[in-house]
Amino acid sequence: MKVLHSIAELRAFRQHAGRVVFVPTMGNLHEGHLSLIRLAKQHGDSVIVSIFVNRLQFGVGEDFERYPRTLAQDCAKLESVGTAAVFAPAEDALYPNPQQYCIEPPGIANELCGKFRPGHFRGVTTVVSKLFNIVQPDVAIFGKKDYQQYFVLRDMVLDLNMPIEIIGAETGRAEDGLALSSRNGYLSESDRAEAPRIYRHLSQLRDAVQQGARDFELRCQQVVADLAQHGWKVDYVEVRDAHTLGAPSATSTRLVALIAAKIGNTRLIDNIEIQL
Repeated sequence: MKVLHSIAELRAFRQHAGRVVFVPTMGNLHEGHLSLIRLAKQHGDSVIVSIFVNRLQFGVGEDFERYPRTLAQDCAKLESVGTAAVFAPAEDALYPNPQQYCIEPPGIANELCGKFRPGHFRGVTTVVSKLFNIVQPDVAIFGKKDYQQYFVLRDMVLDLNMPIEIIGAETGRAEDGLALSSRNGYLSESDRAEAPRIYRHLSQLRDAVQQGARDFELRCQQVVADLAQHGWKVDYVEVRDAHTLGAPSATSTRLVALIAAKIGNTRLIDNIEIQL
């Protein structure tokens, strides 16, 4: 496995890599990330993983400075699952000058998580478009745990006619249902025991909707109330159309229930798709 730090090194490697499947990450990798690599290997000749903590997608007061940087451990994990190359640029390699040109995502990026993290998806789309230009992958894999991110990046590729196939990977989970996330490492022992509550609520929402419930707003309010009662600070609980991320309609064939909430000092997100 090659570990590449410069754009020139990456582009030289890319010339002989065949069909490339790209998995962008911010590092601090866990089993959820490794499942993305295993999926990626089914879709091409070479898997390239980027590790870069992107300042542009962090807001004021968020955890950019304390986000774990674990490159050596990450590389060992990636090599164990057959990654061809890791692209781990320094910040001044990817941003040699202050970024003046940015991707401006559509209005949906200002809803859900975007409402609580202004500018977040602008930073995500900008760095991913830069990485796409550098790596020039044939396929890119994104986890569906951050469903809004997957949705925005998939539509960016379509809208800008990028010749890249986007594949959404199902969310990896612990045995108790908690979605695997780098931020789970911030949880205290008591908060970790409480954290699976959000997935239980999502599962209950899915079951109720599949049994015919359509009082989405009321049911989401009930979830908010229960989470608040158990010490959570809730950003949102929503049911949306999975194809548009807009409000469900009578013609919706697939929905997605989404939650973002903070337990202790850790903000967790999760979702579950609902086939009608």
